[in-house]
Amino acid sequence: MSVELIPMTRELFHELFRVFQYDPALFADPAFFESVSKKPYSREDTDARWDKRISKPNALTFAVMLDGSVIGEVVLKAIDRINKRCELGIHLINDSVKGFGYGTQAERLAIEYAFNELGMEEVLADTILKNTRSQHIIEKLGFERVYEKDGFIFYKLGRDNYCADSSDR
Repeated sequence: MSVELIPMTRELFHELFRVFQYDPALFADPAFFESVSKKPYSREDTDARWDKRISKPNALTFAVMLDGSVIGEVVLKAIDRINKRCELGIHLINDSVKGFGYGTQAERLAIEYAFNELGMEEVLADTILKNTRSQHIIEKLGFERVYEKDGFIFYKLGRDNYCADSSDR
């Protein structure tokens, strides 16, 4: 099955966070993970998060869709049209949709959008050191490890180094 990216809407954002489960591999601070992972879904909190998200003029958020359901989000953020670079971020709803290549497909679509639609020359990404799943995907997509700092690994992918037809699995 293939995923598609569509512009995120407030309704899809709510659909995403009603079922979203925080992954401990995404948090450098276990105590912070404990505090956010136990907080139940709240319409008001999600609206506030959405309002903050859409107030950023240099970011685009896409819903990752599979068979008509939202299974995650991909964000192109820190879009710098002058220097032609942006940052890539992704979150999938929970472990039930991980390990099937959906995240890789979604990131590939976002990278192609950044290069082909936004005219970016470079896409940046980062992961925390313990998030080996994300590191594997980023490296499989052709990102080059640039440096490590404060528990994060930073990557870059140049348009000239991107191979759109490498395997998703």
